Amino acid sequence: MAERTDTNLEGTDSVTKNAPTLAMVKAWFGREILPLEASLMQYLQHNWRNASDIADLRQEVYIQIYQAALQGFPEKPRQYLFTTARNLLSRRVQHERVIPIEAVADLDALNAASDAPGPDRVAVARDELRHLQAALDCLAPRVREAVVFGKIDGMTRAEIATRMGISEATVAQYLVEGIRSLIDIFYGELAALRRNA
Repeated sequence: MAERTDTNLEGTDSVTKNAPTLAMVKAWFGREILPLEASLMQYLQHNWRNASDIADLRQEVYIQIYQAALQGFPEKPRQYLFTTARNLLSRRVQHERVIPIEAVADLDALNAASDAPGPDRVAVARDELRHLQAALDCLAPRVREAVVFGKIDGMTRAEIATRMGISEATVAQYLVEGIRSLIDIFYGELAALRRNA
């Protein structure tokens, strides 16, 4: 029987096409795919948030594998199985993100919440930023600079050291000193507020 390879099935390397019989597919499936069930279940549980869907997902993967095997056997069954599972999960995620246009035709009628924070949250956030700025202003200038670079700008110790022209050990010392001072400032104010209450 002549064989040829095809690269279109679920993105795997190649699939041997020779129109196997139903008995051949059943034997192949039992020999190559079913022993991988524990690994497949672990993969699905790790990559899908809804545990109640796992058994159904496994069955869908098996159906796709079985149907593809009727056309020809993949050269790498394990890789093919997990590629099929990954593709199924990707399609499921995309499907769940799609919202029918009818469902959102009139957003005002749904009283949909805006992502923008309300005026009270904006006021609280601005107050917290002013408070943080006042606390930062209490730090020694070089310590403040290191804390801002590291904790606000997200720079690494090596980047801070280069930027400030100091050693990484000094940067580490400044960061520890700065964070401790900020904690003391915030907890000191909190304690004072509790005493006055």
